[in-house]
Amino acid sequence: MPGALALLPEYAGQQDPLAELRAACRAAVAWLCEPGETVAVQCEHQSLRLAEHLVGEAGGTLHPIDDRPAPTLVIGNGSARRTEKAPGHLDPRAASFDAALGRALTSPDPAALARLDGTLAQELWADVETLRWLGAEVLTGSERVMVDYDDDPYGVQYWVLRWERDQGVGG
Repeated sequence: MPGALALLPEYAGQQDPLAELRAACRAAVAWLCEPGETVAVQCEHQSLRLAEHLVGEAGGTLHPIDDRPAPTLVIGNGSARRTEKAPGHLDPRAASFDAALGRALTSPDPAALARLDGTLAQELWADVETLRWLGAEVLTGSERVMVDYDDDPYGVQYWVLRWERDQGVGG
């Protein structure tokens, strides 16, 4: 799920251009977190405020990643340089980077996520460190993937995805 602070309710106006993305984020967190449940979060510091809001709204509590098994909310996003009006302006490499990242997330392909080019990601203003962690530490490649959102409003690529481990494979 993206870490855009624009998803916080105080940034929603009368005409909310991110309403569909906001709804997908809420639905995914509600799926992840039952009221009273503790949810782990893996995100950059800036995104913690959004994670706290969404998990709290679903009735859960948040804790950082540790050794305790818990549902995990992972926050990151693709490039922010997909159009001339994007925050980072147009970079012709953004579309192919995001296409490869999208394939790795939806396959899922943990090896492809773990080896994402961090330097290119920084140049494209993509927040992928948590997605690299997801590939290296969490996903096995046998998960069922549900895509709730895949779009690039304002030239920034966002996905809202849910991964569910096949109970017959590895647990």
